[in-house]
Amino acid sequence: MNRRRLVRAGAVISAAVLLAGCGSSDEKVETPELGERGTVLTTVKPTRQDLSNQISLSGKVEINPVFGIVSPVDGEVRYVQRQPSTSPASEPVWVATVWQDGHPHEVTIPKNSTMAGRLMNDRATVTEGMPIVSARHAGYAIVADIDSAQAYRISGAVTSVQAQIKNGPGPFKCKARGTIAALPAGTIPEPPPPSPAAGASGAPVQPKTPEEQPQSVPEGSEATGIQLVCTAPKNVKLINGAAVTLDVITDKADDVLVLPVEAVAGTQGKGKVDVVGPDQTRKTVDVVLGLTDGKVVQIKKGLTGDESIAVPGPNLPAADPAKEPQPGSNG
Repeated sequence: MNRRRLVRAGAVISAAVLLAGCGSSDEKVETPELGERGTVLTTVKPTRQDLSNQISLSGKVEINPVFGIVSPVDGEVRYVQRQPSTSPASEPVWVATVWQDGHPHEVTIPKNSTMAGRLMNDRATVTEGMPIVSARHAGYAIVADIDSAQAYRISGAVTSVQAQIKNGPGPFKCKARGTIAALPAGTIPEPPPPSPAAGASGAPVQPKTPEEQPQSVPEGSEATGIQLVCTAPKNVKLINGAAVTLDVITDKADDVLVLPVEAVAGTQGKGKVDVVGPDQTRKTVDVVLGLTDGKVVQIKKGLTGDESIAVPGPNLPAADPAKEPQPGSNG
């Protein structure tokens, strides 16, 4: 009797297990870790904060470094016929004039420096910000190399530079000299023959206007590396070759709209972001970019601040092979 009951109970349990297995096979198995294909898993919203374009550079103390002076406007350069001096100037020295629409714009090298060379041909067409003269600082200065990844972040005007000498003085303010742009090889022309316009005193000859002299095409030349040159206060003791860390700020902005750099395609001028809608669809939007500190980037135009932005940002389209120059072509 007991044996019959055990057999019957086992059959009931087996049937229950079989029915449970059949029922589970009809249900959809969901994996919570995975979403639908194309689903946006990470989004951010723009925020507001104070922002500064701040970069850390490694440099060293050097003697008599060379730096570049740029054209103040678009125009044509006329160099002053002046013999280079062997002693540093006590005041700024006029070395060239850039003519724009018949108006002269003087170019000078700062005091405590000497003329190192012309970077363009006389009467060459130049653009605003282009290095046209090289000058040599007299005495100690701090020189830091800049790689291409940092060049555009520091290409604007340098607002402030703080320097710290390794195991030495600092931090202290370091005054930036000239431009960071790479400089072509400079030239010093032979002295011109005596001219009545120069006078007995040897005063420099005023460059002629573009209409008074024929045009010429500037020659190209190899450029040096990109560098920042700055000078320390007089009371700071410098030793040639000493290692220095520079903290460079090129611009500041208060209470600006920012996004993480990972959410933006592009880092200078114009960029793109993916705006995520309520239905999780992406819409790529053009934005105007401003400052960046390497972690966030300023959004100057294109967003209101209420959007949800996909991370990572959109991929820029690949180049069209049909439009790329082919080997041996002149394009």
